[in-house]
Amino acid sequence: QVHLVESGGGLVQAGGSLRLSCAASGRTFSSYSMGWFRQAPGKEREFVAAISGSGQTAYYADSVKGRFTVSRENAKNTVYLQMNSLKPEDTAVYYCASRPYALASRNSNSYNYWGQGTQVTVSS
Repeated sequence: QVHLVESGGGLVQAGGSLRLSCAASGRTFSSYSMGWFRQAPGKEREFVAAISGSGQTAYYADSVKGRFTVSRENAKNTVYLQMNSLKPEDTAVYYCASRPYALASRNSNSYNYWGQGTQVTVSS
């Protein structure tokens, strides 16, 4: 069982930045690839970014490429999502998720564990 807790969400003006954190329980964190997903009101959940267990490989949605950066500190069992140049359309609840495979994945169905989510609101 893996327990995930996100933090760092909030209200920010367009063009601003936020850094989300996701702390994970467990002793084999580096064996898990991690993903960030988001869901806006009335919309389906969508992929944002994913990172491999080693941190060497990362994938991004086209909508965030060049603005968001995913990283991880395995010694701290934590994954981060640095969000820069935020836009109102980035407003959503952001979720981190983990899967027991070292390779990263964009497929939400491949993730076993999910956090409770953190709200990000970008005002225009």
